[in-house]
Amino acid sequence: MSVALDGTHDAALHSWIDSANDPASDFPIQNLPFGRFRRGSESGWRVGVAIGDRVLDLYQAGLTDSCDIHSLMLLGRQRRLDLRKALSKGLQIGSPDESRFRTALVVQADVEMGLPCDIGDYTDFYTSIHHATTVGNQFRPDNPLLPNYKWVPIGYHGRSSSIAVSEPGLGHTFVRPKGQTKAADAEEPTLRPSARLDFELELGAVIARPNVAGEPIAMCDAEEHVFGLTLFNDWSARDIQGWEYQPLGPFLSKNFASTVSPWMVTLDALAPFRAAFTRPAGDPQPLPYLDSQSNREQGAFDIALEVWLQTASMRDAGHVGELLNTANYRDAYWTMAQLVAHHTVNGCNLRCGDLFGTGTLSGPLPEQGGSLLELSQGGKRALALSNGETRTFLEDGDTVILRGYCQRAGFRRIGFGECRGTVLAARA
Repeated sequence: MSVALDGTHDAALHSWIDSANDPASDFPIQNLPFGRFRRGSESGWRVGVAIGDRVLDLYQAGLTDSCDIHSLMLLGRQRRLDLRKALSKGLQIGSPDESRFRTALVVQADVEMGLPCDIGDYTDFYTSIHHATTVGNQFRPDNPLLPNYKWVPIGYHGRSSSIAVSEPGLGHTFVRPKGQTKAADAEEPTLRPSARLDFELELGAVIARPNVAGEPIAMCDAEEHVFGLTLFNDWSARDIQGWEYQPLGPFLSKNFASTVSPWMVTLDALAPFRAAFTRPAGDPQPLPYLDSQSNREQGAFDIALEVWLQTASMRDAGHVGELLNTANYRDAYWTMAQLVAHHTVNGCNLRCGDLFGTGTLSGPLPEQGGSLLELSQGGKRALALSNGETRTFLEDGDTVILRGYCQRAGFRRIGFGECRGTVLAARA
């Protein structure tokens, strides 16, 4: 794992695209995240980079040989770095490439965004010890954290077919799921719409380079296989989950819908926002295959995260919604490199486009829970909203918006856009 700062991270860089110089923009020239878009009646996806309120078509700008983002993701890290430098050079004020790049620009609001890539297999992890402890306290107050948690990254394999993109300005709408639930005092379960629908504040990591089956990825090479990070909401039906998850884990409670943001922020763009990875005093250190000097020094990412809720009543009143909670990826118990190394230590072969979810990211404080399961204490404490409404779990018409950004003195703030999803009523 090699992390280096270069001229593309210079806070003094400005673009000839004015909107990219707005301090409030998530997409300044120091960011340059990748995604897929199409215009009008186009049937195929194009590879784009977000810059301010514009999208740069990489093929039209002469920076790629095809419109296939997977070909770009499969490039070695040095070639991806070279592309980042070419983009930075072409988009900065005074660039000789300005006229060529201008012809390849489109307004973000005028295009349709797709999934950032074709998502293959999807694995969801459980990297927040704060989330694991809070949820464990609700079900096992005498033993909230299971003994394996501090030794092994916990995860399960999810379903990629129901992962949808959050369209800028539109988001992703999905139908409230149905499933079996069983009340504590009932003799048998019933099939009904979930009454305890929840969000989960997560990040997604998109795998770029595959490994050969049977060949584990070492910690020192793990991040070479990750293209970038996205915002990710793994919607959860808590009542369905509570009845079905023993003994094999989540099933219908998790596979009905997940929402991902359209832009992949590369690990190179995140280089200024690395942080040391440390364990609390007294906790066991990772086993050797999950440990490295570089991971200890800079394996964590300082990414601030927010969850906003806009109810249907708020939307009708023109209210943009209100902040429910904040968290930071820096507080995760396991790093991205450790997830890659552990996922492959048994010989599992990753493929380009596979997605890792971090699991719910919660902070150490009660108000930093990354789900309503935590914030409402399992439905026992209603959250009071500013317009007089209350929530324990999500109601029909609710919209949840995830946002993420990085900022540090001496560097330009960069962001992830937003990940927006709206709950529709269950089908009759």
